[in-house]
Amino acid sequence: MTITQLRYVLAVAEYQNFTLAAEKSFVTQPTLSMQVQKLEDELDVQIFDRGKKPISVTEVGKKIVAQAKNIVNEANRIKDIVDQEKGYIGGDYTLGIIPTIMPTLLPMFLKTFITKYPKVNLILKEQNTESLIENLQDGHLDAAIAATPLEVDTIIERPLYYEPFVGYVPKNHRLGSYSTLEVENLDVSDILLLQDGHCFREGVLNLCKAPKKLGGDHFQLQSGSFETLINLSNEGLGMTLLPFLNTLELEDDKKQNLKYFKEPSPAREVSLIYHKSELKIQITEALRNVISGVVRGAIAFQDVKIISPLNK
Repeated sequence: MTITQLRYVLAVAEYQNFTLAAEKSFVTQPTLSMQVQKLEDELDVQIFDRGKKPISVTEVGKKIVAQAKNIVNEANRIKDIVDQEKGYIGGDYTLGIIPTIMPTLLPMFLKTFITKYPKVNLILKEQNTESLIENLQDGHLDAAIAATPLEVDTIIERPLYYEPFVGYVPKNHRLGSYSTLEVENLDVSDILLLQDGHCFREGVLNLCKAPKKLGGDHFQLQSGSFETLINLSNEGLGMTLLPFLNTLELEDDKKQNLKYFKEPSPAREVSLIYHKSELKIQITEALRNVISGVVRGAIAFQDVKIISPLNK
């Protein structure tokens, strides 16, 4: 049994296709198939049911795949140990970021990070929270940036900053004359929301203590864009709530429609999250330090009330 064979088994289990697994593993399909077959022969069990399309994992195969993940992760730690001992910060590093954070946070830290750590090949992926968690657990991401708490046993959460919710309220709205907002002022029936799957939407619904399934009286909106929500709000279709960082680059006329909450402000906790195995922890720590440093100057709210992103 070899680490290489276990990597091939994990690839086939993921892609459910020998040809695609070989392509992703950068080997020929006959080579990969032969090594998987050798492992099955050695163990005297069938890991994959090749008679099904797509290929499926047998019951005993599921247990082998789970253990193979642990073994491969521990093998990867050996290189980590050597890198840390040498003080080396470099290599591929895959970072996932949720869509409501990436557009505002990424431009703030990316140039600083790649300048300070030129040997790191940073691979960035925009994914929703559910995908981030799954990919962290499967080893396809080294870390992620998401709204927390997520309460996942296998994942460590390291808060980066607290980002208040800010109301976008046109002057003709019923709250247009208010100087500040309180949670009690909100009515979820006239708040424009992001589409299902966005944790910021879940945060707003949790803030308003509203049901998760909402039906519009005249239209149903499925948008992942804060800009769309602002434009619809300007058309008199309701108000909306924005993350604080999304308000910094608004035009002056739109900033006049911003209304802040009385303290403690409702806010989301934004964290750097990673698997408890702590692979590539030296890069993770470097990334956290850079992000914390650049964000500190833009957002420094302390008197906040954290609103959970969990769909409760």
